Amino acid sequence: MIVSMWMTRDLVTVKPDTPLTAAAALMAQRHIRRLPVVELRADKPYPVGLITASDIFHACPPEVNPFATTAGVGHQVRQTTAEVMSRSLQMVSPETPLEEAARIMRNLKISTLLVVQKGKLVGLITESDIFRAFVSIFEFPRSGVRITFEIVEEEDTFALLAPVALRWGVQVASLMSLQQGELKLCVVRITGPAVEEMLNELWSSGHRVLNVLRLP
Repeated sequence: MIVSMWMTRDLVTVKPDTPLTAAAALMAQRHIRRLPVVELRADKPYPVGLITASDIFHACPPEVNPFATTAGVGHQVRQTTAEVMSRSLQMVSPETPLEEAARIMRNLKISTLLVVQKGKLVGLITESDIFRAFVSIFEFPRSGVRITFEIVEEEDTFALLAPVALRWGVQVASLMSLQQGELKLCVVRITGPAVEEMLNELWSSGHRVLNVLRLP
């Protein structure tokens, strides 16, 4: 999976000279927590900053709620987004592997990446998008069994499972391998009337089965 499959494309943006109160009102209206700050160059949006709800809160006096609609807030808050926004932007391309985007977020302890193509802002991907993608990997579209078992280094899990699945007429819905500490694991989702027979054969193959999740 790549970033373009999960990023937000319909972006809400502001300009550097947008009043902070207007940015706050836009966040409240659209129920969003972050806004890319862009400049138009040849009618194309180029990112110059990112402003979050937390940035706006911290920029306001303690007694002011910038997201309130109370009259008079604008008189107390006169900054623009350019004065508050973060200029240290982390960017990826639409073709960036999703796991690489997740790795950048984890290592830098950030929740948002701007998606840029030839300098133009084309999307936004957040930790929530990464979470949605992760959930989709393990979701069961229908009944079946998810098996997690240990494999040895360089073992070809497809070559291991394909003949067994064919022999029992079982469908492999998804297959992935991962490293967890010193263990190399395989997680496979299977469906079909003979999943128990395939599971028994996997047990007897000498592989250590760590978890079996059955769904009705």
